[in-house]
Amino acid sequence: MTATGLPTAPTAHRPAHRDPNVLRWLAAYASSMVGDSVYYLALSWAAVQAGSPVRAGIVMSVSALPRAVLMLFGGVVADRLGPRRVVIGSDAVRCAAVLAVAALLFLGSPGLWPLTLLALVFGTVDAVFMPAVGALPARVTSHDQLARVQGMRGLVIRLSYVVGAPLGGLGVAVGGAAAAFGLAGLLIAVSVPLLVSVRVRELPGEDRRAAPTPWEDLRAGLTYTRRHRVLAPLMLAVALGDLGFVGPLNVGLTLLADRRGWGAAGLGWVLAGCGVGAGCAALLLTVRGRLPRAGLVAACTILAGSVAIGALALVPGLVGAVLVALLVGLLAGLSGALCQALLQTETEPGYLGRVSAVSGLVSLGLAPLSMPVSAAAVGAYGTTPVYVVSAAVCGLGGVVALAAPGVRRAELPR
Repeated sequence: MTATGLPTAPTAHRPAHRDPNVLRWLAAYASSMVGDSVYYLALSWAAVQAGSPVRAGIVMSVSALPRAVLMLFGGVVADRLGPRRVVIGSDAVRCAAVLAVAALLFLGSPGLWPLTLLALVFGTVDAVFMPAVGALPARVTSHDQLARVQGMRGLVIRLSYVVGAPLGGLGVAVGGAAAAFGLAGLLIAVSVPLLVSVRVRELPGEDRRAAPTPWEDLRAGLTYTRRHRVLAPLMLAVALGDLGFVGPLNVGLTLLADRRGWGAAGLGWVLAGCGVGAGCAALLLTVRGRLPRAGLVAACTILAGSVAIGALALVPGLVGAVLVALLVGLLAGLSGALCQALLQTETEPGYLGRVSAVSGLVSLGLAPLSMPVSAAAVGAYGTTPVYVVSAAVCGLGGVVALAAPGVRRAELPR
């Protein structure tokens, strides 16, 4: 048993894809992620039905602020209480909130206020849920299986996108937003008993005493990340890579498809190519389990991915754009999974939650800021210059990783 009284994962090493404990965790994660996809579709539908498009947009964005503001403290909570306990509590709260709104919508038309409150609750809970999820893999499997687990997690994320939206649409079609919210709540609820059954292991050094106050814990985590010879440059490389990736592959791609005359169908094919590439990267890591010289491979794939991003604006035909997008997804998926595996293997156990929080804040808090900037720049200068600049920013992340000896020589455990 661990110091917290939780059952300990067995010490015998086995491939993660054959480990029932890992598979139970992935099943819980899959159920929660599919529930999230259904929830977001239900929220957008209910918000549009209950108010104007502008008000609906406000409701959809309400969760972003508490998630960004509280994310770092969410890492502190995960390290203080343990990520398993935090994930279980977070899913329980999200399930109760979604089912409560489903009941309100079933009984009447309460307007936008319960949807706004639900979005606020989701954003607040996500601030602790995401760092805890990031800190869990190292506790449910051995270090030599972390890359494989990241690949399996990537496959689950792709599956949740593919399955969640149709399920949400079916729920809305059958019983309106109330039924869709109810379905989302039930899917999230399934994850709770699965998570309870997951065994976690105590990691060496995990019994490090917490600081007297959360503020001191937060400061200690930030100082630890900033001074680490691998984590600091790797985090900067991830930030630059995401800043150069998010804008062109989201709002920029929509504008590119419009200017090239590909239409919505063409945009869908390009996005599908990117998704298939990312899925192939996840499958590769799931099958291989480990890639040698992981730090060097991550740096090189960030650089190669930046070239592919720039090429998207230079390929005139739709077929070529789909093929380039597939390459972008493959390279971005591979570099992202390797970076996350390296972050977890290089981080001391007592800091896993806070380091995951910093990583999540970079991806979910800072990188999306590039989307309105990219849209405005495309309107002012056109697609090609914006894609070239974005590719340069992304490529700079690869240069940072290559220039840092700690990252360049980093290896995943055998």
